[in-house]
Amino acid sequence: MHESPSPRSETPQARTLHELRESGHTYRSVKAEIRENLLARLRAGTPRFPGIVGFDDTVLPHLERALLAGHDLVLLGERGQGKTRLIRTITGLLDEWTPVVEGCEINDHPYAPTCVRCVRLAAETGADLPVAWKHRDDRYGEKLATPDTSVGDLIGDVDPIKIAEGRTLGDPETVHYGLVPRTNRGVFSVNELPDLAERIQVSLLNVLEERDIQVRGYNLRLPLDILLIASANPEDYTNRGRIITPLKDRFGAEIRTHYPLSLESELALIRQEASVLWGGEGTDTGGAELPDHLIEVIARFTRLVRESTAVDSRSGVSARFAIAAAETAAASAVRRAALTGEERPVTRVADLPGAVPTLRGKVEFEVSEEGREVEVLAHLLRRAVADTFRRTLGGMDLSALLDKFTEGAKIETGELTTATDLLRQIGPVNGLSKIMSQVGMGEGEESPGHAAAALEFALEGLYLMRRLSKDEMDGGAVYRT
Repeated sequence: MHESPSPRSETPQARTLHELRESGHTYRSVKAEIRENLLARLRAGTPRFPGIVGFDDTVLPHLERALLAGHDLVLLGERGQGKTRLIRTITGLLDEWTPVVEGCEINDHPYAPTCVRCVRLAAETGADLPVAWKHRDDRYGEKLATPDTSVGDLIGDVDPIKIAEGRTLGDPETVHYGLVPRTNRGVFSVNELPDLAERIQVSLLNVLEERDIQVRGYNLRLPLDILLIASANPEDYTNRGRIITPLKDRFGAEIRTHYPLSLESELALIRQEASVLWGGEGTDTGGAELPDHLIEVIARFTRLVRESTAVDSRSGVSARFAIAAAETAAASAVRRAALTGEERPVTRVADLPGAVPTLRGKVEFEVSEEGREVEVLAHLLRRAVADTFRRTLGGMDLSALLDKFTEGAKIETGELTTATDLLRQIGPVNGLSKIMSQVGMGEGEESPGHAAAALEFALEGLYLMRRLSKDEMDGGAVYRT
């Protein structure tokens, strides 16, 4: 399930510089805030990066060391490894509220104003300098490094509107600040940094080392208090683009991310991210229930695709592949319910093949596999079903189900076959509750949809173990001896 944002506490009351000093507020730099708040969470044993799955023993220790050292950093990893999600969680380590000079474009701290406008205002108002409060969620800036990104976008440029209002070109207040200074006293992320033109990357050199910015011909050096984080894909990093050497040298740490290393992490990621209905609880989309054994099938399927020699390993298989597979399979059950009037949609094995053609675009195949993409994915899906069957039902006595076929039964199923119709064809099965329990359906989950999902999985597993035959047909299949 997607995490709901934590509620905000009340905004602090101080509204002037005098009141801020009276409140006992102390000024800390961004990196000091993050360091001290991270240390507090480490000591308390509370989550530091909520929503991040599978990095606890690999990526996060490196990230924590980099943040404690006060380093700007690069996250290097293939697509869909959670780099942007991880970067965005770092803002949770900032103080919840921080004071700024009211109306300041670059979030100057009232104790140490730096821009021309705030320095002048502080001199005019003294202890009555107006103070506003900024929440940590508003202290994050992000830019996707597209080829058309300019220095003005990142750093700043002359504002023609201010010139038109009568100010002179020599007036520093004619500067329109870019995204980086506007995120002063916060966290700024440059996604896919190698895609940024090399001449534009140069504009970040001063930000990382001298901690200031320079805008065109102005004698303007504004000290920035900022944590700069970049992300990059290794394929782009080495072939399509590169991070210029002086910029690489200025980042304090380069941290490698990865796909989930274990099946358990893959399962946790699907459960957390997919917008489907889990076990009858609330949902984002009013979707279908997705039983545990099918979540495992999708997780195994994703891992098999990543390991396949038919897939270009340099491109990777994003975590979004598994999420999309789960959502598409659940959507198939919702569609069945809408077309047939089924009351409670529960996803079944018959809903999985329909996801294969739509997933093809998420995978880069080797040139030798051109034209066989759907065939390769369908084969790997069958392997995932078989592996899950072996783990869950492989050691069970399913003779009661097989006896139905020795008596001449033929069972037709498909994506539009309702649970009631499937159960009617199968008839009573001894040990059904045990089968359901083995695939992760506990007590209270004995609706027709759950029973049909468990039995159809058992039938498909028996077919894959070559204990049954199956005739494929358009939109479904017939199981027989």
